[in-house]
Amino acid sequence: MREDPAAACPHCAAEAADGGAGNGAAAAPRGAGTAGTPRRRDRDTEGRARNARPRDGLGRPLPYGSPGVARQPEGVVREPAESLAEAQRLLDDGMPFHAHEVLEDAWKSGPPEERELWRGLAQLAVGLTHAARGNVTGAGTLLTRGAAALGPYADSAPHGIDVAGLVRWAGDLAGSLRGPVPAAAHAPRLRAAADR
Repeated sequence: MREDPAAACPHCAAEAADGGAGNGAAAAPRGAGTAGTPRRRDRDTEGRARNARPRDGLGRPLPYGSPGVARQPEGVVREPAESLAEAQRLLDDGMPFHAHEVLEDAWKSGPPEERELWRGLAQLAVGLTHAARGNVTGAGTLLTRGAAALGPYADSAPHGIDVAGLVRWAGDLAGSLRGPVPAAAHAPRLRAAADR
């Protein structure tokens, strides 16, 4: 996850677009990259380098021209309850990579005193993404980091977030991973039952 909230996320900016579906990216013509001629890069509407390959439900790149899953629009400012509801919907639908994008927007736009909270939630979503992809080591690392980032919020449970339950969920999932898991079946509950 990125440290500077204004910087590009290594999990989404480097893998950003799906050919325009959901985030306004447009693919630049792709050159074959012959000797002495640099290969053209995909660019978004602002001219930034963005991979325009379509993505599957876990954010993995697909070949150009393949049908993909629409990405979450970037830079959407939502109320905390809206961010949590949208992220929960995506987690329940087995799309933790997309949930990470929603939580990352909350991290970038939220007040400084909550940045670690939202960053931790985004890291948990990326950890579940890795778990669903079968990357046991990456999943364990991100689940552990996310749980550590949430820990300081355990006493206050901001926005009804079930901090203690999420920390427990992350530890249980990280400790049980042996291979890929179905993302929807392992989706955590972000908020305590009374706050949903």
